[in-house]
Amino acid sequence: MSSQQDKVPLSLLSEAQLSHINSAVTGLNKDQLVWASGYLAGIAQAGVASAGAPQVQSQTQRQQPTLIIMYGSQTGNAKHSAIAYAESAKAKGISTNVVSMADYKPRKVKDETHLVVFVSTHGEGDAPDDAVEFHEFLASKKVPKLANLKYAVVALGDTSYEYFCQTGKDFDERLKKAGAQPLIERLDCDVEFEAELSAWSQKLNEILGCEMANDQGAAAQSIGVSAVAQAVSTAKWTKQNPFVASLSESLKITGRDSIKDIRHVEISLEDSGINYQPGDALGVYFINSPSIVDSMIKHTSNHPEDEVNINDDKMPLSKALSEKLELTLSYPGFVKAYQQASQSKELASILNDKAGLRAFLEERQIVDVVVQFPADISAQALVDALRPLTPRLYSIASSQAEVDDEVHLTVAHVDYEAFGFRHQGGASGFLCTHLEQGGEIKVYAESNDNFRLPSDNNTPIIMVGPGTGIAPFRAFMQEREAQEAPGNNWLFFGNPSFTQDFLYQTEWQGYLKSGLLSKISLAFSRDQANKIYVQDRMLENGAELFEWLESGAHFYVCGDAMRMAKDVESALLQIIEKHGKKAPEDAKKYLLELRKAKRYQKDVY
Repeated sequence: MSSQQDKVPLSLLSEAQLSHINSAVTGLNKDQLVWASGYLAGIAQAGVASAGAPQVQSQTQRQQPTLIIMYGSQTGNAKHSAIAYAESAKAKGISTNVVSMADYKPRKVKDETHLVVFVSTHGEGDAPDDAVEFHEFLASKKVPKLANLKYAVVALGDTSYEYFCQTGKDFDERLKKAGAQPLIERLDCDVEFEAELSAWSQKLNEILGCEMANDQGAAAQSIGVSAVAQAVSTAKWTKQNPFVASLSESLKITGRDSIKDIRHVEISLEDSGINYQPGDALGVYFINSPSIVDSMIKHTSNHPEDEVNINDDKMPLSKALSEKLELTLSYPGFVKAYQQASQSKELASILNDKAGLRAFLEERQIVDVVVQFPADISAQALVDALRPLTPRLYSIASSQAEVDDEVHLTVAHVDYEAFGFRHQGGASGFLCTHLEQGGEIKVYAESNDNFRLPSDNNTPIIMVGPGTGIAPFRAFMQEREAQEAPGNNWLFFGNPSFTQDFLYQTEWQGYLKSGLLSKISLAFSRDQANKIYVQDRMLENGAELFEWLESGAHFYVCGDAMRMAKDVESALLQIIEKHGKKAPEDAKKYLLELRKAKRYQKDVY
């Protein structure tokens, strides 16, 4: 409870009124609570709460156009950005409606006058799950003429991927092709985009303000929303304000002869007040390896104590490289900036070949580029060429109903030899080798409403999670056990070897013995001559799997987006076609309906 809440006299509300309020807000998430509080604040400002019924709006208020702010989000960034932008628009007196693409009827777009799209891209230019239907609709022959629509697009992406912001580019192109008029140039956001988005939002609000602003109610409502939103944001730990947790344990859970090094990591959240749900992710900040930092400084002819400036914050170069900047995950933007600073002719040649550049970067971390092309550049030039260090997101492998103030992760330790020296992943190397037990680590919980257990505990679930994709399903089982959920649970798990790579084997066998886990289908690819994967086990069990879907089962998949998730979806379509006796197009429609009903959910990376 906040101090402001403590000051409210309890006599203002009767027990019955308090009971009504508690009943009304039960089950709402924080974003919905913020909206509801703003709605009530708007009613209070208009003086209708005491009257017991809404007042009749004026003709001007009824005719005020509404800005539809639509988001398609896989991990939450696009959603949070859309909500934040809505606050800035409402503060300018603009009436807004924030909606997930998954909850929007695509044909309704012909009735809109103003639209802002926030959408992320994942995998090989793929749309996020909640954007798939609207994304495909705009590319189909069914899309209506949108001559009366004005729009803007914010595309979120990562320049380390080839198809940077592709989904946002698609939306921009398709809306324009349908006759819609852009209000402002599309904004393509890299991993750190807050400053750019703020400037873009301000410019867009100035454009919209002239034709949409209404100071008679929307601005008043936004005051209530903003105040509560600020209270919520300061009351929780976020990407911008992470909690300093401590490492409890980092335990290798693959065998001595395994080709993989998978760790079970436990982190203490004691005194943080952080709450998370099964399906959420943990954002993990890390410190770059000292050997990499030393190598970066050495190969650019600098010194650890050289002073640099990052966003008006002065610090030694060694601290900037250790704590503030990305040194492992490579991306084209660094090569371009580093080439300009170093004037390297070899790098210029690589930059001119787009396909060659991608192949070059796939084999190298940022430090490899600097070591291969050393240059005598200033410390500030080096810092300016690098982008901010971004936290890594890990699917949470625990339920708080089981572990209380801890959070568990299943981490694949990236660790290999290349170009004559040892390479490690930024976060995985920090968690698995550099961070001592009890050591400090900055974290925050990232909500993922696109990967949730069914609200009805009787609903059966099918979980497909090879490798570290097993993580969220461990959380699912802990939660279902704590809730004594009667719904059936079926796990598909795969890895190279049964004896070396059966992650959490004892736990799964225990769940199977107790009956919590109804069925387990295992695929250990290297235990026989012909490789067997989870999608093969799905096809083998196709008839039963389809029966589960027909009985209302929710289907989940977690893991590699590039290959595994696509192979699993292909197998799922084959099963629907064969055992549902459907044509290929009808099978796709069936799968789309599952997705729209949130019965087909993916947590892929």
